[in-house]
Amino acid sequence: MELLLDPNVAYILLMLGIIVAIFALAAPGTGILEAGALLVLAVAAYAVYQLGVNLWGLIILIISLVPFVYAIRKPKGRAFLILGVLGIAVGSAYLFPTSGFLPSVNPFLAIITSALLGVFVWFVAVKVIVAAERKPLQNPDYIIGKVGVAKSAISDSGSVQVGGELWSARSVKVIPAGKYVQVISRDGFTLEVVEEKQTK
Repeated sequence: MELLLDPNVAYILLMLGIIVAIFALAAPGTGILEAGALLVLAVAAYAVYQLGVNLWGLIILIISLVPFVYAIRKPKGRAFLILGVLGIAVGSAYLFPTSGFLPSVNPFLAIITSALLGVFVWFVAVKVIVAAERKPLQNPDYIIGKVGVAKSAISDSGSVQVGGELWSARSVKVIPAGKYVQVISRDGFTLEVVEEKQTK
């Protein structure tokens, strides 16, 4: 347990726990990542509790999240990522109480770890945001308005060839096989069609 009371070890455990937790959030349901994150963060929490927290170091850490979050929301503002990482590094170095001006955590360790964590979190967060905002590549409603050919007689049921695909179709008026049809709506995998008077 003496090893856990070393600020450098406590800091590494805390950062490792955060990284594993991010992995667990990015790929939920594995069980292993969740358990690993919980275990590492629990050990880190014990070490932090024993060492105590330097209030102003914690305040710097929290303030540093502002430019960091801005950099995530605005990928072109990568300069803010550097500012956020530097703030996180300083806050991390002084996270634990220390006597005098010297930081409790090795500054080089804090800078390297904060930079790696910052870039990693930024990369994952940007990818998640882009994926969430991206429109589906295949939207079934693209078929509405398209013109195709009736492959069988269409009334309450039938089939049409539209956009290189064979669809189930129905029509209010009977449409003979071979006629051109236009899609006016879609209900699941069944298309509502009308006869297209002009051939395409």
